[in-house]
Amino acid sequence: MIVVASKVKVGFKRAERAGNMLVEFFQSFSLFIIGASIIWSAGLFYLHLIQLGRASLEDLLLLFVYLELGAMTGIYFRTKHLPVRFLIYIAITAIARYLIVDIDHIKPMSVLVMSVSIAVLTVALWIEHRVVDMGVASEDESSP
Repeated sequence: MIVVASKVKVGFKRAERAGNMLVEFFQSFSLFIIGASIIWSAGLFYLHLIQLGRASLEDLLLLFVYLELGAMTGIYFRTKHLPVRFLIYIAITAIARYLIVDIDHIKPMSVLVMSVSIAVLTVALWIEHRVVDMGVASEDESSP
């Protein structure tokens, strides 16, 4: 009975290792596809701007969104951690871009709500930055 239980345990460990390898492969492959799609989209958009011979503020803000998405994907690919601050940067830039592009078609209350949203996201970014700095400081103090 003990021999069977140990063989089952070994089988589960092998299955778990295989499952972990498959998940890691899927994550890496997916990140590669996402990164390539961001580069492809940004490149096509940039070629479009070159053909136009000009870039508006709207276009530049979209390039910033591409930049932040690419940076976030690259950091996640290297560290396996998703930096929340990049998501906040992307949200702020996207809302600002929407406000700038469609300001003539947006109701005043919507402008107010989006402006408050940017302010709340900015405060969240400040809090996140402070928490990360405190975490780094406390880790430095605890190490010998």
